[in-house]
Amino acid sequence: MWMKLIYPKWPKLPEQTEFHLPPHGPINFAANVPNDVHLTFHDENREELDLEDKPDVVALSVMLTCATPRAKEIAMAYRARGIPVIAGGIAVAIHKEEMAAACDSVFLGEVEGHFGEMLADLRKKTLKKVYDRMAQLPPIESVRPARRDILDYANYTYRGVRMADLVHASRGCRFNCPPCSVAYLGGRCFRPRPIETVVEEVKGIDNGRLFFVDNSLAQDKAWELELFKALKPLKRKWIAHPIEADDEVLQAAYEAGAWYVYQAVTDVNDQIRRRIQMYKDHGIGVEGTIILGTDDQTKDDVLRLIDFCLEMDLDMAEFTVMTPFLHTPYRTQVEAEGRVLHDNWIDYTTGKVVFQPKHMTPTELQDLYYMAWDRFYGTDGRQTKMARLFRKVVQRERAEGTTTMPDGTVRGWVKP
Repeated sequence: MWMKLIYPKWPKLPEQTEFHLPPHGPINFAANVPNDVHLTFHDENREELDLEDKPDVVALSVMLTCATPRAKEIAMAYRARGIPVIAGGIAVAIHKEEMAAACDSVFLGEVEGHFGEMLADLRKKTLKKVYDRMAQLPPIESVRPARRDILDYANYTYRGVRMADLVHASRGCRFNCPPCSVAYLGGRCFRPRPIETVVEEVKGIDNGRLFFVDNSLAQDKAWELELFKALKPLKRKWIAHPIEADDEVLQAAYEAGAWYVYQAVTDVNDQIRRRIQMYKDHGIGVEGTIILGTDDQTKDDVLRLIDFCLEMDLDMAEFTVMTPFLHTPYRTQVEAEGRVLHDNWIDYTTGKVVFQPKHMTPTELQDLYYMAWDRFYGTDGRQTKMARLFRKVVQRERAEGTTTMPDGTVRGWVKP
């Protein structure tokens, strides 16, 4: 059986420097496809898609809401020629009715231990319309190392340098932030993978730079310390979402290779000021993720927030507009208040205003979004700031006697 795994394209934020990380969802799904299935992978964000070939089945891995319109187009094209289409991923679970109508079958939830049933039905041509396993989270111990062999790494470079590989040390999140759908997807339960399993997967990645895509590493202090202690001998440099604002944890993170973190900057207050400064004091860079247009923000608040990002001298910043994604606490609120402007999913990129803000017009918020990018990057430019952040990791690697080559391989250390 030939299974063609497709990662549908989506509209990027034009304000960002364009680069492409190797995707995480498809390679985790691929780890659960048995060897007797001939699996090929196509990332439509990097290569033009051939819709005239004849695989035995097409599998769509759909991560973002704004990718669902293209996913449905792909499904329609293959199904019109009698080729079955199955789909899974975060966006499929969020838009389950819509995606089920567009595909022969959809898989909802985490795939480990569950995909065998769908595959067996596919072979027998008895596919069910929906395989809903969202309430049946698999044991975290069953999560295998991702299948990175399906990736063409030539597609994931920036100016000739290989991008960071994505990996995760945990699933789930104990928080329930208003714009986030994680609680819907997997409950509010933090589920750390066995640390020895994480270490083995990291060892097997021939890249000196990684991105831990966990929702947040700041979930359990004892676990963080144990994880960082185990990662330290591997001498990798890595990016992550927030780390505990604790001197002991941050020092351990730096020694384990923390390069920079994505840190939400939601307000101008002493708590976030202290957190950013703690990262810096421990040699860890900060890329702020700043949501504009929350219900407690006026136009003046947004302007102060932009100035605050400049004052704190963030290494990088990513500005987005508040977006009412389905199955989030915020969606429930604005839908009840009649403030959703439309459900044209291709515009749900976080770069376009799709709801009525509380304290300004949609046009005012859209203009503030553009202004934020222009003011923060106006002096140096995005590529200059990115180059400075990159130089920091190169300097650290040299100081520690290691070098990450352009192809991602590491020289100057002995593999543990």
